[in-house]
Amino acid sequence: MKEQPNISGNSILKARERIDRMIHRTPVMLSETISGMAGCNLVFKCENFQKVGAFKARGAANAVLKMAPEIRSKGVATHSSGNHAAALARAAKMAYIPAYIVMPSNAPQVKRDAVEGYGGIVIECEPNLKAREGGLEAIVNRYGATFIPPYDHSDVVEGQATCALELFESYRSLDFLIAPVGGGGLLAGTALAAKFYSPTTKIIGAEPEGANDAKMSFEAGHRIPVQSPNTIADGLLTSLGKLNFKIILKDVDKIFTVTDQEIVSAMRLIYERMKIVIEPSSAVALAVVLQNKELFADHNVGIILSGGNVDLARLPFK
Repeated sequence: MKEQPNISGNSILKARERIDRMIHRTPVMLSETISGMAGCNLVFKCENFQKVGAFKARGAANAVLKMAPEIRSKGVATHSSGNHAAALARAAKMAYIPAYIVMPSNAPQVKRDAVEGYGGIVIECEPNLKAREGGLEAIVNRYGATFIPPYDHSDVVEGQATCALELFESYRSLDFLIAPVGGGGLLAGTALAAKFYSPTTKIIGAEPEGANDAKMSFEAGHRIPVQSPNTIADGLLTSLGKLNFKIILKDVDKIFTVTDQEIVSAMRLIYERMKIVIEPSSAVALAVVLQNKELFADHNVGIILSGGNVDLARLPFK
């Protein structure tokens, strides 16, 4: 992990140029119906249409491309069973280097298939953190590959910041911008992009009540890792990263939490009214708006829909 982030407005611009050929510039969508229900002007940055189906493609690509060629040639490695695994495998494939992905034996087959489909080399381990970290250490020692964590890394955060940068280029008068928060890479990147390119925009974190370590940490002024997270928003189960917490504490205005029922309701609303596929983690930001209408009333509000990787056979509504 890079402890001291060296992220500036210029470095975020360079990151966008760097990763341009490896990502989509995702669309921004509007919904008059949902805006009317929320009582504000909503714009949705649709990272559910991003490569690998999530914003994670940005950070992984930036981290891989910033590596020195002699180091990059030895490959990259991580332990993950989520979107970061696929994003890193894809970025490595496009850079013509190996990606070693340590995955727990109980990871969904569809996620393993995605990693292998992008050319990633899957190393199976027992489904616990000690086994994952041990497997990663063995790979790094054996091949000399570089560990790229999913969120607690300045180059990853810098890449995630390009999402908000794109939004600010199209919508320069956002009063609020809301991003979901798990490990904090997206929220930290969003906050930094706002700091440099839209300093009057207030940045809001959106978090499930069942995994509320970011809100607790933010209010306490020190990290409080989540102990037993339990939420339908499976992409937000991770505790806030150390590096990201420093950025969030300084540059985020507030963090709100919502219940799983509120998340499901917001998710269903997006399916019904916008006709797009999102995962539960993406719905958390809209749920925050719908549960705090008085704060956002009549304002211009941006929402980052973080991803669309959902098991359609297990949708939380009928």
